[in-house]
Amino acid sequence: MGGEILCRAQARGTYYTAFGLMDSTNELGHHFTRQDLEELLKAGHELANHTYSHVSARALDAAAYCDEVTRGYRSLLDAVGPRASSNFSYPFGDLTPSTKKMVGTSAQSCRGVFGGLNGPAIDLNLLSANSIYGDGEKPLRSAEDLLEQNAERKSWLIFYTHDVQETPSPWGCTPILFESIVRSALDSGARIVTIGEMVSQATLTISAS
Repeated sequence: MGGEILCRAQARGTYYTAFGLMDSTNELGHHFTRQDLEELLKAGHELANHTYSHVSARALDAAAYCDEVTRGYRSLLDAVGPRASSNFSYPFGDLTPSTKKMVGTSAQSCRGVFGGLNGPAIDLNLLSANSIYGDGEKPLRSAEDLLEQNAERKSWLIFYTHDVQETPSPWGCTPILFESIVRSALDSGARIVTIGEMVSQATLTISAS
């Protein structure tokens, strides 16, 4: 549903995908099917890497974790070919200094869950991102405050959520909240683009530490 909302606004998003969760169900509900991936790509969204098994960097040593990241990306390549993106996000936002350094050598960018704006200097191995969870005025006002700061600083602002549905999980949001934030972003003068587009069009100071 989130992708449909973005498309109606002439915008596209990035879906970080743990391929090993395809056709599975857990506390978040049913995840995704192969057809879902094809429909997302057909609509113009970006399909990026989230490890293969959605495993925490704190559960494995750095080498084993990087193997998970590589397996995730190769699974996407096998499934959708060159349409797979090498952008990456850390499951649960977990990382260590060693995994951050190792994963960053093979990914175009790595996204975390630490809030804030990206810029004027940007660490491509740990992009700041802000959650959209729940419903109501409080998360909307929080997002609008960030959008105002983003417009003033002319920086990058990343929002993320998981499921977008009427009764979301604790890590998701309602369609009303999601659509309201999309509308507020456009009203602020921001361009809504995928992570891949954002990185490729970068004009800010970038580091990869």
